[in-house]
Amino acid sequence: MKLIDPPGTSKRELRFSGHPISPGIGIGPVYEATEPALQFSPRKIAAADSAAELARLEEAVATSRRQLQKLKAKLASLPEQSQTEISPLIDAYLHMLGNSRLLRGARARISDGLKAPESAMMEEADAQAEAILALTGSDHEGRVRRAEEVREIARRVLRNLTRLPFRSFADSAPGTILVAEFLRPADAALIRPEKFAGVVTAEGGADGHTAVMLRALGVPAVLGAAGVLEAAQPGTLAIVDGEAGEVILNPSGRSLEAAKERLAARSRTLRALARLQRVPAETTDHVLIDLQANLELPFELPMIAESGAHGIGLMRSEFIFMNRETLPDEDAQTEIYRDIVEAMDGDPVTIRVLDWGSDKEVEALSGYTAGAAESNPALGLRGIRLLLRHPDLFETQLAAIFRAGAAGPVKIMLPMVGFLRECEAAWEIYERVWRRLKRRNVRMAESKPPMGIMIETPAAALAASHLAKHAEFFAIGTNDLTMYTLAADRSLPMGTKLYDPLEPTILRLIYETGVAGHAAKIPVSVCGELASRPEAAPLLVGLGMRQLSMHGAAIPRVKRAIRAVSLRHCREIAAAALAAVDADSVRLLLD
Repeated sequence: MKLIDPPGTSKRELRFSGHPISPGIGIGPVYEATEPALQFSPRKIAAADSAAELARLEEAVATSRRQLQKLKAKLASLPEQSQTEISPLIDAYLHMLGNSRLLRGARARISDGLKAPESAMMEEADAQAEAILALTGSDHEGRVRRAEEVREIARRVLRNLTRLPFRSFADSAPGTILVAEFLRPADAALIRPEKFAGVVTAEGGADGHTAVMLRALGVPAVLGAAGVLEAAQPGTLAIVDGEAGEVILNPSGRSLEAAKERLAARSRTLRALARLQRVPAETTDHVLIDLQANLELPFELPMIAESGAHGIGLMRSEFIFMNRETLPDEDAQTEIYRDIVEAMDGDPVTIRVLDWGSDKEVEALSGYTAGAAESNPALGLRGIRLLLRHPDLFETQLAAIFRAGAAGPVKIMLPMVGFLRECEAAWEIYERVWRRLKRRNVRMAESKPPMGIMIETPAAALAASHLAKHAEFFAIGTNDLTMYTLAADRSLPMGTKLYDPLEPTILRLIYETGVAGHAAKIPVSVCGELASRPEAAPLLVGLGMRQLSMHGAAIPRVKRAIRAVSLRHCREIAAAALAAVDADSVRLLLD
Protein backbone atom coordinates (compact mmCIF):
# COMPACT_ATOMS: atom_id res chain seq x y z
CA MET A 1 0.00 0.00 0.00
CA LYS A 2 1.30 3.50 -0.88
CA LEU A 3 0.34 6.75 0.91
CA ILE A 4 0.18 9.97 -1.07
CA ASP A 5 -0.69 13.42 0.31
CA PRO A 6 -2.73 15.13 -2.39
CA PRO A 7 -2.41 18.92 -2.47
CA GLY A 8 -5.23 20.95 -1.00
CA THR A 9 -6.96 18.14 0.91
CA SER A 10 -6.75 16.61 4.36
CA LYS A 11 -7.44 13.10 3.10
CA ARG A 12 -4.63 10.82 2.03
CA GLU A 13 -4.67 8.96 -1.24
CA LEU A 14 -4.26 5.23 -0.60
CA ARG A 15 -3.19 2.74 -3.24
CA PHE A 16 -3.59 -1.05 -3.07
CA SER A 17 -2.53 -3.81 -5.45
CA GLY A 18 -4.33 -7.09 -6.11
CA HIS A 19 -5.15 -9.59 -8.83
CA PRO A 20 -6.51 -7.96 -12.01
CA ILE A 21 -9.71 -9.88 -12.78
CA SER A 22 -12.00 -7.99 -15.10
CA PRO A 23 -10.53 -5.11 -17.15
CA GLY A 24 -12.02 -1.66 -17.05
CA ILE A 25 -12.03 1.48 -14.89
CA GLY A 26 -14.63 1.92 -12.16
CA ILE A 27 -15.09 5.21 -10.27
CA GLY A 28 -17.57 5.63 -7.41
CA PRO A 29 -18.21 5.66 -3.65
CA VAL A 30 -17.40 2.59 -1.57
CA TYR A 31 -20.24 0.26 -0.62
CA GLU A 32 -19.04 -2.18 2.03
CA ALA A 33 -20.76 -5.58 2.05
CA THR A 34 -20.21 -7.24 5.40
CA GLU A 35 -21.36 -10.63 6.60
CA PRO A 36 -21.52 -11.95 10.17
CA ALA A 37 -18.48 -14.10 10.88
CA LEU A 38 -19.08 -17.83 11.03
CA GLN A 39 -18.12 -18.88 14.54
CA PHE A 40 -18.78 -22.01 16.57
CA SER A 41 -16.99 -24.01 19.22
CA PRO A 42 -16.12 -27.66 18.51
CA ARG A 43 -18.10 -29.89 20.83
CA LYS A 44 -18.92 -33.53 21.44
CA ILE A 45 -22.44 -34.95 21.78
CA ALA A 46 -23.92 -37.76 23.83
CA ALA A 47 -24.62 -41.04 22.02
CA ALA A 48 -28.30 -40.66 22.91
CA ASP A 49 -28.39 -37.33 21.02
CA SER A 50 -26.83 -38.56 17.77
CA ALA A 51 -30.17 -39.19 16.03
CA ALA A 52 -31.42 -35.69 16.87
CA GLU A 53 -28.12 -34.13 15.75
CA LEU A 54 -28.22 -36.08 12.49
CA ALA A 55 -31.74 -34.76 11.93
CA ARG A 56 -30.49 -31.21 12.54
CA LEU A 57 -27.80 -31.73 9.89
CA GLU A 58 -30.37 -33.05 7.40
CA GLU A 59 -32.58 -30.02 8.03
CA ALA A 60 -29.68 -27.65 7.31
CA VAL A 61 -28.82 -29.63 4.17
CA ALA A 62 -32.43 -29.44 2.96
CA THR A 63 -32.46 -25.68 3.57
CA SER A 64 -29.20 -25.31 1.65
CA ARG A 65 -30.66 -27.22 -1.28
CA ARG A 66 -33.74 -24.96 -1.34
CA GLN A 67 -31.53 -21.86 -1.31
CA LEU A 68 -29.43 -23.09 -4.21
CA GLN A 69 -32.46 -24.11 -6.24
CA LYS A 70 -33.94 -20.65 -5.65
CA LEU A 71 -30.66 -19.05 -6.74
CA LYS A 72 -30.62 -21.20 -9.87
CA ALA A 73 -34.14 -20.02 -10.72
CA LYS A 74 -32.89 -16.42 -10.63
CA LEU A 75 -30.23 -17.08 -13.27
CA ALA A 76 -32.53 -15.93 -16.09
CA SER A 77 -31.84 -12.31 -15.10
CA LEU A 78 -28.05 -12.69 -15.43
CA PRO A 79 -26.00 -12.24 -18.62
CA GLU A 80 -25.83 -15.49 -20.58
CA GLN A 81 -22.12 -16.01 -19.88
CA SER A 82 -22.77 -15.72 -16.15
CA GLN A 83 -25.70 -18.11 -16.32
CA THR A 84 -23.65 -20.80 -17.98
CA GLU A 85 -20.80 -20.36 -15.48
CA ILE A 86 -22.81 -20.44 -12.28
CA SER A 87 -25.37 -23.08 -13.33
CA PRO A 88 -22.89 -26.01 -13.50
CA LEU A 89 -21.37 -24.83 -10.23
CA ILE A 90 -24.75 -24.85 -8.50
CA ASP A 91 -25.32 -28.33 -9.91
CA ALA A 92 -22.02 -29.38 -8.36
CA TYR A 93 -23.08 -27.90 -5.03
CA LEU A 94 -26.43 -29.69 -5.21
CA HIS A 95 -24.59 -32.94 -5.94
CA MET A 96 -22.47 -32.44 -2.82
CA LEU A 97 -25.69 -31.95 -0.85
CA GLY A 98 -26.87 -35.39 -1.98
CA ASN A 99 -25.37 -38.74 -1.10
CA SER A 100 -21.83 -37.44 -1.57
CA ARG A 101 -18.61 -38.36 0.18
CA LEU A 102 -18.78 -35.03 2.02
CA LEU A 103 -22.13 -35.76 3.68
CA ARG A 104 -21.38 -39.45 4.20
CA GLY A 105 -18.21 -38.44 6.04
CA ALA A 106 -20.00 -35.79 8.11
CA ARG A 107 -22.73 -38.24 9.11
CA ALA A 108 -20.12 -40.79 10.16
CA ARG A 109 -18.36 -38.19 12.31
CA ILE A 110 -21.68 -37.51 14.08
CA SER A 111 -22.85 -41.10 14.58
CA ASP A 112 -19.46 -42.78 15.14
CA GLY A 113 -17.29 -39.94 16.43
CA LEU A 114 -20.08 -38.23 18.40
CA LYS A 115 -19.18 -34.85 16.92
CA ALA A 116 -21.69 -32.00 16.80
CA PRO A 117 -22.93 -31.38 13.22
CA GLU A 118 -21.03 -28.07 12.98
CA SER A 119 -17.74 -29.73 13.91
CA ALA A 120 -18.43 -32.81 11.79
CA MET A 121 -19.20 -30.78 8.67
CA MET A 122 -16.20 -28.47 8.94
CA GLU A 123 -13.74 -31.23 9.84
CA GLU A 124 -14.88 -33.46 6.98
CA ALA A 125 -14.77 -30.57 4.48
CA ASP A 126 -11.27 -29.59 5.64
CA ALA A 127 -10.06 -33.20 5.41
CA GLN A 128 -11.39 -33.63 1.87
CA ALA A 129 -10.11 -30.24 0.73
CA GLU A 130 -6.63 -30.94 2.11
CA ALA A 131 -6.60 -34.34 0.38
CA ILE A 132 -7.40 -32.64 -2.94
CA LEU A 133 -4.69 -30.00 -2.45
CA ALA A 134 -2.15 -32.67 -1.47
CA LEU A 135 -2.36 -34.23 -4.91
CA THR A 136 0.53 -33.29 -7.18
CA GLY A 137 0.54 -32.50 -10.85
CA SER A 138 0.10 -29.68 -13.33
CA ASP A 139 -3.54 -28.85 -12.59
CA HIS A 140 -2.86 -26.77 -9.50
CA GLU A 141 -5.60 -24.22 -10.28
CA GLY A 142 -8.16 -27.00 -10.73
CA ARG A 143 -7.27 -28.55 -7.37
CA VAL A 144 -7.60 -25.20 -5.63
CA ARG A 145 -11.03 -24.67 -7.20
CA ARG A 146 -12.27 -28.13 -6.21
CA ALA A 147 -11.01 -27.74 -2.64
CA GLU A 148 -12.77 -24.38 -2.36
CA GLU A 149 -16.01 -25.88 -3.71
CA VAL A 150 -15.98 -28.46 -0.90
CA ARG A 151 -15.33 -25.82 1.75
CA GLU A 152 -17.91 -23.45 0.30
CA ILE A 153 -20.77 -25.94 0.45
CA ALA A 154 -19.74 -26.81 4.03
CA ARG A 155 -19.88 -23.10 4.95
CA ARG A 156 -23.39 -22.83 3.52
CA VAL A 157 -24.59 -25.78 5.59
CA LEU A 158 -22.88 -24.33 8.67
CA ARG A 159 -24.63 -20.96 8.21
CA ASN A 160 -27.94 -22.76 8.10
CA LEU A 161 -27.00 -24.86 11.13
CA THR A 162 -26.10 -21.73 13.12
CA ARG A 163 -28.85 -19.59 11.52
CA LEU A 164 -26.42 -16.84 10.49
CA PRO A 165 -27.61 -14.56 7.64
CA PHE A 166 -25.98 -14.47 4.20
CA ARG A 167 -24.60 -11.45 2.36
CA SER A 168 -27.09 -9.13 0.62
CA PHE A 169 -26.61 -6.17 -1.75
CA ALA A 170 -30.22 -4.98 -1.62
CA ASP A 171 -29.43 -1.59 -0.07
CA SER A 172 -26.58 -0.64 -2.43
CA ALA A 173 -26.91 2.53 -4.53
CA PRO A 174 -26.23 2.51 -8.31
CA GLY A 175 -22.67 3.38 -9.36
CA THR A 176 -20.98 2.26 -6.15
CA ILE A 177 -17.77 0.26 -5.70
CA LEU A 178 -18.50 -3.01 -3.89
CA VAL A 179 -15.80 -3.75 -1.29
CA ALA A 180 -15.80 -7.00 0.69
CA GLU A 181 -13.41 -9.31 2.46
CA PHE A 182 -14.20 -12.03 -0.09
CA LEU A 183 -16.97 -13.02 -2.48
CA ARG A 184 -18.35 -16.48 -3.12
CA PRO A 185 -19.55 -17.43 -6.62
CA ALA A 186 -23.11 -17.35 -5.26
CA ASP A 187 -22.46 -13.77 -4.06
CA ALA A 188 -21.16 -12.81 -7.50
CA ALA A 189 -24.38 -14.19 -9.00
CA LEU A 190 -26.30 -11.50 -7.06
CA ILE A 191 -24.26 -8.66 -8.58
CA ARG A 192 -26.02 -6.56 -11.22
CA PRO A 193 -23.52 -5.07 -13.70
CA GLU A 194 -25.65 -1.95 -14.08
CA LYS A 195 -25.61 -1.35 -10.31
CA PHE A 196 -21.91 -1.57 -9.42
CA ALA A 197 -19.11 0.47 -11.01
CA GLY A 198 -16.49 -1.95 -9.70
CA VAL A 199 -15.74 -4.79 -7.29
CA VAL A 200 -12.84 -5.12 -4.83
CA THR A 201 -12.06 -7.86 -2.31
CA ALA A 202 -9.30 -8.23 0.25
CA GLU A 203 -9.02 -11.97 -0.41
CA GLY A 204 -9.29 -14.14 -3.50
CA GLY A 205 -7.33 -15.01 -6.63
CA ALA A 206 -7.56 -14.94 -10.39
CA ASP A 207 -8.46 -18.60 -10.99
CA GLY A 208 -11.59 -19.32 -8.95
CA HIS A 209 -15.23 -19.39 -9.97
CA THR A 210 -15.79 -15.92 -8.49
CA ALA A 211 -13.14 -14.48 -10.81
CA VAL A 212 -14.70 -16.20 -13.82
CA MET A 213 -18.13 -14.89 -12.84
CA LEU A 214 -16.89 -11.30 -12.53
CA ARG A 215 -15.17 -11.52 -15.91
CA ALA A 216 -18.40 -12.79 -17.43
CA LEU A 217 -20.35 -9.94 -15.80
CA GLY A 218 -17.88 -7.44 -17.24
CA VAL A 219 -17.58 -5.42 -14.01
CA PRO A 220 -14.10 -3.92 -13.38
CA ALA A 221 -12.73 -6.04 -10.55
CA VAL A 222 -9.63 -6.52 -8.40
CA LEU A 223 -9.41 -9.45 -5.97
CA GLY A 224 -6.91 -10.06 -3.19
CA ALA A 225 -6.14 -6.38 -2.48
CA ALA A 226 -4.77 -6.90 1.03
CA GLY A 227 -5.54 -4.13 3.51
CA VAL A 228 -8.25 -2.48 1.44
CA LEU A 229 -11.10 -3.48 3.73
CA GLU A 230 -9.63 -1.73 6.77
CA ALA A 231 -9.09 1.52 4.84
CA ALA A 232 -12.27 1.63 2.73
CA GLN A 233 -14.88 3.50 4.75
CA PRO A 234 -18.41 3.49 3.28
CA GLY A 235 -18.87 6.47 0.97
CA THR A 236 -15.13 6.92 0.32
CA LEU A 237 -14.43 7.76 -3.33
CA ALA A 238 -12.57 4.88 -5.01
CA ILE A 239 -11.03 4.02 -8.36
CA VAL A 240 -10.79 0.40 -9.51
CA ASP A 241 -8.43 -0.46 -12.37
CA GLY A 242 -9.34 -4.04 -13.29
CA GLU A 243 -6.55 -4.32 -15.85
CA ALA A 244 -3.63 -3.06 -13.75
CA GLY A 245 -4.98 -4.65 -10.55
CA GLU A 246 -4.90 -1.34 -8.68
CA VAL A 247 -7.35 0.25 -6.22
CA ILE A 248 -7.13 3.93 -5.21
CA LEU A 249 -9.02 5.31 -2.23
CA ASN A 250 -9.43 9.08 -1.73
CA PRO A 251 -7.88 9.78 -5.15
CA SER A 252 -6.18 13.12 -5.69
CA GLY A 253 -7.46 15.43 -8.41
CA ARG A 254 -4.61 14.29 -10.64
CA SER A 255 -5.37 10.59 -10.08
CA LEU A 256 -9.07 11.14 -10.69
CA GLU A 257 -8.43 12.99 -13.94
CA ALA A 258 -6.01 10.25 -15.09
CA ALA A 259 -8.61 7.57 -14.31
CA LYS A 260 -11.24 9.39 -16.35
CA GLU A 261 -8.79 9.65 -19.26
CA ARG A 262 -8.07 5.89 -19.03
CA LEU A 263 -11.80 5.20 -18.95
CA ALA A 264 -12.30 7.20 -22.16
CA ALA A 265 -9.25 5.56 -23.77
CA ARG A 266 -10.55 2.11 -22.88
CA SER A 267 -13.87 2.90 -24.52
CA ARG A 268 -12.04 3.92 -27.70
CA THR A 269 -9.89 0.76 -27.58
CA LEU A 270 -12.91 -1.49 -27.17
CA ARG A 271 -14.60 0.14 -30.15
CA ALA A 272 -11.45 -0.31 -32.22
CA LEU A 273 -11.11 -3.98 -31.20
CA ALA A 274 -14.78 -4.57 -32.01
CA ARG A 275 -14.13 -3.32 -35.54
CA LEU A 276 -11.43 -6.00 -35.89
CA GLN A 277 -13.92 -8.85 -35.43
CA ARG A 278 -14.63 -9.28 -39.14
CA VAL A 279 -11.21 -8.47 -40.58
CA PRO A 280 -8.61 -11.21 -41.18
CA ALA A 281 -5.65 -11.83 -38.90
CA GLU A 282 -2.93 -11.20 -41.46
CA THR A 283 0.45 -9.54 -41.43
CA THR A 284 1.12 -6.33 -43.32
CA ASP A 285 2.42 -8.44 -46.22
CA HIS A 286 -0.80 -10.54 -46.24
CA VAL A 287 0.32 -13.75 -44.52
CA LEU A 288 -2.88 -15.17 -43.03
CA ILE A 289 -2.84 -16.51 -39.44
CA ASP A 290 -5.72 -18.70 -38.28
CA LEU A 291 -6.93 -17.62 -34.82
CA GLN A 292 -9.04 -20.12 -32.93
CA ALA A 293 -10.36 -20.32 -29.38
CA ASN A 294 -9.80 -22.61 -26.43
CA LEU A 295 -12.98 -23.87 -24.75
CA GLU A 296 -12.95 -25.12 -21.17
CA LEU A 297 -16.64 -24.75 -20.29
CA PRO A 298 -19.71 -24.20 -22.50
CA PHE A 299 -20.36 -20.78 -20.94
CA GLU A 300 -17.46 -19.45 -23.04
CA LEU A 301 -19.28 -20.05 -26.35
CA PRO A 302 -20.89 -16.57 -26.53
CA MET A 303 -17.49 -14.98 -25.85
CA ILE A 304 -15.96 -17.07 -28.62
CA ALA A 305 -18.72 -16.02 -31.02
CA GLU A 306 -18.05 -12.35 -30.26
CA SER A 307 -14.26 -12.70 -30.56
CA GLY A 308 -14.12 -13.48 -34.27
CA ALA A 309 -12.49 -16.89 -33.72
CA HIS A 310 -12.48 -19.24 -36.72
CA GLY A 311 -13.19 -22.38 -34.73
CA ILE A 312 -12.22 -24.07 -31.48
CA GLY A 313 -8.60 -25.15 -31.49
CA LEU A 314 -8.78 -26.88 -28.11
CA MET A 315 -11.94 -28.08 -26.40
CA ARG A 316 -11.09 -29.57 -23.02
CA SER A 317 -13.58 -32.40 -22.53
CA GLU A 318 -12.93 -32.91 -18.80
CA PHE A 319 -15.92 -30.75 -17.79
CA ILE A 320 -18.25 -33.48 -19.09
CA PHE A 321 -16.91 -35.91 -16.49
CA MET A 322 -16.60 -33.57 -13.51
CA ASN A 323 -19.09 -33.37 -10.60
CA ARG A 324 -20.86 -36.58 -11.58
CA GLU A 325 -21.43 -39.80 -9.67
CA THR A 326 -21.66 -41.86 -12.87
CA LEU A 327 -19.85 -41.64 -16.19
CA PRO A 328 -21.66 -39.96 -19.09
CA ASP A 329 -22.61 -42.61 -21.64
CA GLU A 330 -22.19 -42.37 -25.40
CA ASP A 331 -25.56 -40.70 -25.95
CA ALA A 332 -24.96 -38.07 -23.24
CA GLN A 333 -21.52 -37.21 -24.61
CA THR A 334 -22.83 -37.09 -28.17
CA GLU A 335 -25.48 -34.55 -27.21
CA ILE A 336 -22.94 -32.26 -25.50
CA TYR A 337 -20.45 -32.42 -28.37
CA ARG A 338 -23.20 -31.94 -30.96
CA ASP A 339 -24.52 -28.82 -29.20
CA ILE A 340 -21.05 -27.25 -29.26
CA VAL A 341 -20.40 -28.23 -32.89
CA GLU A 342 -23.76 -26.78 -33.95
CA ALA A 343 -23.08 -23.58 -32.00
CA MET A 344 -19.87 -23.09 -34.03
CA ASP A 345 -21.95 -23.04 -37.23
CA GLY A 346 -19.53 -24.77 -39.58
CA ASP A 347 -16.26 -23.70 -37.96
CA PRO A 348 -14.10 -26.66 -36.86
CA VAL A 349 -14.10 -27.95 -33.27
CA THR A 350 -11.00 -29.76 -32.03
CA ILE A 351 -11.94 -32.00 -29.10
CA ARG A 352 -9.17 -33.16 -26.82
CA VAL A 353 -10.08 -36.56 -25.42
CA LEU A 354 -10.14 -36.96 -21.65
CA ASP A 355 -6.89 -35.67 -20.15
CA TRP A 356 -7.30 -37.35 -16.81
CA GLY A 357 -4.97 -38.83 -14.24
CA SER A 358 -4.41 -39.08 -10.53
CA ASP A 359 -3.63 -35.35 -10.39
CA LYS A 360 -7.26 -34.63 -11.41
CA GLU A 361 -9.89 -36.00 -9.05
CA VAL A 362 -12.98 -37.13 -10.96
CA GLU A 363 -15.42 -38.93 -8.67
CA ALA A 364 -17.14 -40.79 -11.53
CA LEU A 365 -13.74 -42.23 -12.51
CA SER A 366 -12.68 -43.26 -9.01
CA GLY A 367 -13.24 -46.94 -9.79
CA TYR A 368 -10.66 -46.73 -12.58
CA THR A 369 -7.96 -45.30 -10.34
CA ALA A 370 -8.53 -47.37 -7.21
CA GLY A 371 -5.17 -48.37 -5.81
CA ALA A 372 -3.36 -46.34 -8.47
CA ALA A 373 -2.01 -43.56 -6.24
CA GLU A 374 1.26 -42.18 -7.60
CA SER A 375 3.99 -40.31 -5.78
CA ASN A 376 4.34 -37.94 -8.76
CA PRO A 377 1.16 -37.99 -10.88
CA ALA A 378 2.47 -35.35 -13.30
CA LEU A 379 5.08 -37.90 -14.37
CA GLY A 380 2.77 -40.89 -14.19
CA LEU A 381 -0.34 -42.22 -15.89
CA ARG A 382 -2.43 -39.43 -17.40
CA GLY A 383 -3.94 -38.52 -20.75
CA ILE A 384 -3.57 -41.10 -23.52
CA ARG A 385 -1.44 -43.31 -21.25
CA LEU A 386 -4.41 -43.90 -18.97
CA LEU A 387 -7.02 -44.07 -21.74
CA LEU A 388 -5.12 -46.87 -23.47
CA ARG A 389 -5.25 -48.81 -20.21
CA HIS A 390 -9.03 -48.32 -20.14
CA PRO A 391 -10.04 -48.57 -23.81
CA ASP A 392 -13.76 -48.69 -22.95
CA LEU A 393 -13.59 -45.03 -21.89
CA PHE A 394 -11.65 -44.11 -25.02
CA GLU A 395 -13.99 -46.01 -27.33
CA THR A 396 -17.10 -44.41 -25.82
CA GLN A 397 -15.66 -40.94 -26.26
CA LEU A 398 -14.51 -41.60 -29.82
CA ALA A 399 -17.93 -42.96 -30.77
CA ALA A 400 -19.63 -39.86 -29.36
CA ILE A 401 -17.27 -37.55 -31.26
CA PHE A 402 -17.80 -39.49 -34.50
CA ARG A 403 -21.56 -39.11 -34.10
CA ALA A 404 -21.30 -35.41 -33.28
CA GLY A 405 -19.26 -34.99 -36.46
CA ALA A 406 -22.49 -35.31 -38.45
CA ALA A 407 -23.38 -31.80 -37.21
CA GLY A 408 -20.18 -30.13 -38.41
CA PRO A 409 -16.41 -30.47 -38.75
CA VAL A 410 -14.63 -32.00 -35.75
CA LYS A 411 -11.06 -33.01 -35.01
CA ILE A 412 -9.79 -35.37 -32.32
CA MET A 413 -6.72 -34.56 -30.25
CA LEU A 414 -4.73 -36.97 -28.08
CA PRO A 415 -3.14 -35.56 -24.88
CA MET A 416 0.20 -36.48 -23.36
CA VAL A 417 1.53 -38.51 -26.28
CA GLY A 418 5.20 -39.31 -25.82
CA PHE A 419 5.80 -42.51 -27.78
CA LEU A 420 5.10 -43.78 -31.26
CA ARG A 421 3.45 -46.93 -29.89
CA GLU A 422 0.79 -44.78 -28.20
CA CYS A 423 -0.16 -43.26 -31.55
CA GLU A 424 -0.33 -46.69 -33.16
CA ALA A 425 -2.52 -48.11 -30.37
CA ALA A 426 -4.83 -45.08 -30.52
CA TRP A 427 -5.27 -45.46 -34.29
CA GLU A 428 -6.18 -49.14 -33.89
CA ILE A 429 -8.97 -48.22 -31.46
CA TYR A 430 -10.04 -45.31 -33.70
CA GLU A 431 -10.43 -47.60 -36.73
CA ARG A 432 -12.22 -50.28 -34.71
CA VAL A 433 -14.82 -47.82 -33.38
CA TRP A 434 -15.38 -46.24 -36.80
CA ARG A 435 -15.97 -49.64 -38.42
CA ARG A 436 -18.36 -50.67 -35.65
CA LEU A 437 -20.50 -47.56 -36.07
CA LYS A 438 -20.46 -47.98 -39.84
CA ARG A 439 -21.75 -51.54 -39.54
CA ARG A 440 -24.60 -50.25 -37.34
CA ASN A 441 -25.41 -47.52 -39.90
CA VAL A 442 -24.99 -44.84 -37.25
CA ARG A 443 -25.24 -41.30 -38.63
CA MET A 444 -21.75 -39.76 -38.85
CA ALA A 445 -19.81 -37.45 -41.12
CA GLU A 446 -19.05 -38.84 -44.57
CA SER A 447 -15.30 -38.78 -43.95
CA LYS A 448 -13.32 -39.67 -40.86
CA PRO A 449 -12.39 -36.72 -38.63
CA PRO A 450 -8.66 -35.93 -38.45
CA MET A 451 -6.82 -37.15 -35.35
CA GLY A 452 -3.77 -35.31 -34.10
CA ILE A 453 -1.62 -35.14 -31.02
CA MET A 454 -0.59 -32.58 -28.46
CA ILE A 455 3.10 -31.84 -28.24
CA GLU A 456 3.53 -31.12 -24.53
CA THR A 457 6.61 -33.06 -23.47
CA PRO A 458 10.23 -32.68 -24.58
CA ALA A 459 10.12 -36.32 -25.74
CA ALA A 460 7.25 -35.58 -28.13
CA ALA A 461 8.89 -32.41 -29.44
CA LEU A 462 12.20 -34.18 -30.08
CA ALA A 463 10.42 -37.10 -31.77
CA ALA A 464 8.09 -34.87 -33.79
CA SER A 465 9.43 -35.99 -37.16
CA HIS A 466 8.55 -39.62 -36.32
CA LEU A 467 5.23 -38.80 -34.64
CA ALA A 468 4.19 -36.74 -37.68
CA LYS A 469 3.88 -39.96 -39.67
CA HIS A 470 1.09 -41.06 -37.32
CA ALA A 471 -0.70 -37.75 -36.78
CA GLU A 472 -2.82 -35.54 -38.98
CA PHE A 473 -1.97 -32.37 -37.06
CA PHE A 474 0.10 -31.14 -34.12
CA ALA A 475 -1.03 -28.82 -31.32
CA ILE A 476 1.75 -27.50 -29.10
CA GLY A 477 0.65 -27.18 -25.47
CA THR A 478 3.14 -24.63 -24.18
CA ASN A 479 1.93 -24.85 -20.56
CA ASP A 480 2.94 -28.47 -19.97
CA LEU A 481 5.83 -28.27 -22.43
CA THR A 482 7.32 -25.48 -20.33
CA MET A 483 6.69 -27.32 -17.07
CA TYR A 484 8.24 -30.59 -18.22
CA THR A 485 11.20 -28.99 -19.98
CA LEU A 486 12.14 -26.60 -17.18
CA ALA A 487 11.07 -28.88 -14.30
CA ALA A 488 9.00 -25.98 -12.94
CA ASP A 489 5.28 -25.78 -12.21
CA ARG A 490 3.11 -22.78 -13.10
CA SER A 491 2.06 -22.49 -9.46
CA LEU A 492 5.57 -21.49 -8.38
CA PRO A 493 5.85 -17.88 -7.17
CA MET A 494 6.58 -15.45 -10.00
CA GLY A 495 9.67 -14.23 -8.21
CA THR A 496 11.41 -17.57 -8.72
CA LYS A 497 11.55 -16.96 -12.51
CA LEU A 498 11.70 -20.73 -13.05
CA TYR A 499 8.54 -21.20 -15.13
CA ASP A 500 8.73 -19.08 -18.29
CA PRO A 501 7.56 -20.17 -21.77
CA LEU A 502 9.82 -17.49 -23.30
CA GLU A 503 12.95 -19.42 -22.35
CA PRO A 504 14.90 -20.01 -25.60
CA THR A 505 14.90 -23.76 -24.83
CA ILE A 506 11.10 -23.80 -25.14
CA LEU A 507 11.18 -21.67 -28.28
CA ARG A 508 13.60 -24.10 -29.94
CA LEU A 509 11.25 -27.01 -29.20
CA ILE A 510 8.36 -25.04 -30.71
CA TYR A 511 10.43 -24.23 -33.78
CA GLU A 512 11.65 -27.81 -34.29
CA THR A 513 8.11 -29.15 -33.91
CA GLY A 514 6.94 -26.70 -36.56
CA VAL A 515 9.74 -27.76 -38.91
CA ALA A 516 8.80 -31.43 -38.48
CA GLY A 517 5.11 -30.74 -39.02
CA HIS A 518 5.66 -28.64 -42.12
CA ALA A 519 8.00 -31.28 -43.58
CA ALA A 520 5.23 -33.85 -43.11
CA LYS A 521 2.66 -31.38 -44.55
CA ILE A 522 0.46 -31.40 -41.43
CA PRO A 523 -0.88 -28.30 -39.63
CA VAL A 524 0.87 -27.15 -36.47
CA SER A 525 -0.81 -24.89 -33.92
CA VAL A 526 0.00 -23.44 -30.51
CA CYS A 527 -2.79 -23.78 -27.96
CA GLY A 528 -1.04 -23.00 -24.68
CA GLU A 529 -1.13 -19.76 -22.69
CA LEU A 530 1.70 -18.27 -24.75
CA ALA A 531 -0.63 -18.04 -27.77
CA SER A 532 -2.90 -15.61 -25.90
CA ARG A 533 -0.15 -13.02 -25.30
CA PRO A 534 -0.27 -10.29 -27.97
CA GLU A 535 3.41 -9.41 -27.55
CA ALA A 536 4.34 -13.05 -28.31
CA ALA A 537 2.24 -13.30 -31.50
CA PRO A 538 4.94 -11.96 -33.87
CA LEU A 539 7.47 -14.33 -32.28
CA LEU A 540 5.24 -17.38 -32.82
CA VAL A 541 4.53 -16.35 -36.41
CA GLY A 542 8.27 -15.98 -36.96
CA LEU A 543 8.81 -19.48 -35.53
CA GLY A 544 6.57 -20.82 -38.30
CA MET A 545 3.20 -21.01 -36.54
CA ARG A 546 0.21 -20.24 -38.75
CA GLN A 547 -2.52 -21.25 -36.29
CA LEU A 548 -2.93 -20.00 -32.72
CA SER A 549 -5.62 -21.02 -30.24
CA MET A 550 -6.37 -19.01 -27.09
CA HIS A 551 -9.17 -17.89 -24.78
CA GLY A 552 -11.71 -15.87 -26.71
CA ALA A 553 -11.09 -12.56 -24.95
CA ALA A 554 -7.47 -12.51 -26.18
CA ILE A 555 -8.25 -12.90 -29.88
CA PRO A 556 -8.89 -9.21 -30.78
CA ARG A 557 -5.63 -8.06 -29.18
CA VAL A 558 -3.61 -10.88 -30.74
CA LYS A 559 -5.18 -10.06 -34.10
CA ARG A 560 -4.23 -6.40 -33.72
CA ALA A 561 -0.63 -7.39 -32.95
CA ILE A 562 -0.42 -9.62 -36.04
CA ARG A 563 -1.88 -6.95 -38.32
CA ALA A 564 0.84 -4.50 -37.20
CA VAL A 565 3.89 -6.53 -38.35
CA SER A 566 5.36 -8.06 -41.49
CA LEU A 567 6.47 -11.67 -41.86
CA ARG A 568 10.03 -10.48 -42.37
CA HIS A 569 9.93 -8.63 -39.05
CA CYS A 570 8.46 -11.70 -37.33
CA ARG A 571 11.27 -13.89 -38.65
CA GLU A 572 13.89 -11.41 -37.47
CA ILE A 573 12.40 -11.45 -33.97
CA ALA A 574 12.29 -15.27 -33.98
CA ALA A 575 15.90 -15.61 -35.13
CA ALA A 576 17.08 -13.26 -32.40
CA ALA A 577 14.96 -15.04 -29.78
CA LEU A 578 16.33 -18.46 -30.72
CA ALA A 579 19.85 -17.09 -30.28
CA ALA A 580 19.06 -15.40 -26.96
CA VAL A 581 20.54 -16.64 -23.70
CA ASP A 582 17.46 -16.40 -21.47
CA ALA A 583 13.81 -15.39 -21.23
CA ASP A 584 14.64 -11.85 -20.07
CA SER A 585 16.56 -11.27 -23.30
CA VAL A 586 13.60 -12.54 -25.32
CA ARG A 587 11.26 -10.29 -23.37
CA LEU A 588 13.40 -7.27 -24.25
CA LEU A 589 13.12 -8.22 -27.93
CA LEU A 590 9.34 -8.38 -27.68
CA ASP A 591 9.12 -5.10 -25.79
